[in-house]
Amino acid sequence: MQGLFAIVTSWPTAIYTVLLGVVVLYWVLALVGLVDFEHGGLDLDGHHDIGVHADGDHLSTIASYVVAFGLHGVPFSVVISLLTLIAWVCAGLLAQYLLPWVPTQTLRALAGLGMLVFAMVPAIVLTAWVVKPMRGLFVQHAARSNRSLVGLYCRVTTLNVSERFGQAEASDGNGSFNIRVRAEEPNALTKGSRALIIDYDESSQRYRVEAADENA
Repeated sequence: MQGLFAIVTSWPTAIYTVLLGVVVLYWVLALVGLVDFEHGGLDLDGHHDIGVHADGDHLSTIASYVVAFGLHGVPFSVVISLLTLIAWVCAGLLAQYLLPWVPTQTLRALAGLGMLVFAMVPAIVLTAWVVKPMRGLFVQHAARSNRSLVGLYCRVTTLNVSERFGQAEASDGNGSFNIRVRAEEPNALTKGSRALIIDYDESSQRYRVEAADENA
């Protein structure tokens, strides 16, 4: 156990260990409903759903690489998580079995840098292999139009709903839909609350909701 701890906390594996810690934190927050899991990434259908302001050409380039490597069809958060986990394992194995053969500390530092990059090669290949059968799980069934859900009731699935954050489940009689929602603050909407969809905001691609009477 001490040997494993030494490997994951030393160069170069420590870099991926930190990234893996960030990934684990993200999924913990997703499980408790504090982050939007399904929309926390790159939408390859034409919308760039990334939490930074970047040039559209750069985003298109990223999207083209994602498709070329076979990493599309699932939420970007899933892709990043798998890439980080697999690269972490690969870097750890390289550090354990190859790095001890490098003679000097300087050369080990350089070799470690190369291992960081090389670890991404099998990570990309294996991630593409893993996500391929997962694509069917993330097929989005859209309603006839975004506004067709206005006037329906939904159930909040996140811990709260604010002006910028929220997710809920709605049904139009033909199926259920996971939708992004927003509401004026303050409000009493929490996980499990019943809400009425009152409008659809084209600019933010979110439904505006308000608390509804549970007995209505």
